[in-house]
Amino acid sequence: MPSHAESVCRARQLTRDRLATWEVDEETCETVVLVVSELVTNAVVHAAGDHVICEIRQTDGKLRIAVEDQGYGPTGPQLHRAEEGESQGEGGRGLFLVDSICSGWGAHDTSGYGPGRVVWAELSHGAEQSC
Repeated sequence: MPSHAESVCRARQLTRDRLATWEVDEETCETVVLVVSELVTNAVVHAAGDHVICEIRQTDGKLRIAVEDQGYGPTGPQLHRAEEGESQGEGGRGLFLVDSICSGWGAHDTSGYGPGRVVWAELSHGAEQSC
């Protein structure tokens, strides 16, 4: 999808549609939509390029979300911890949120076919989901 702010809304809708076909429960669906929103927003705001790719897979009681961009800066996505007394404002919390609600997340370069980066996150769902 195009690397524009409007694509975040489109990614959320496509995610809801896909999860509905998989009959994923409402609570898990809303959590996945939130993660997709955060990862696509990060790609749109921080990456170079004109498009991002969002992929969701369902395997072995897990949902895996992967968002690919066309190139981050040299360090890629990072958790930024505010120093004491430093205001974080409205932004800068997306990866903390992803870290707190997902069973795992990470990032890797799109080695072999361009300067992009893939940021992924996994959530448990279904019978294997723990409290």
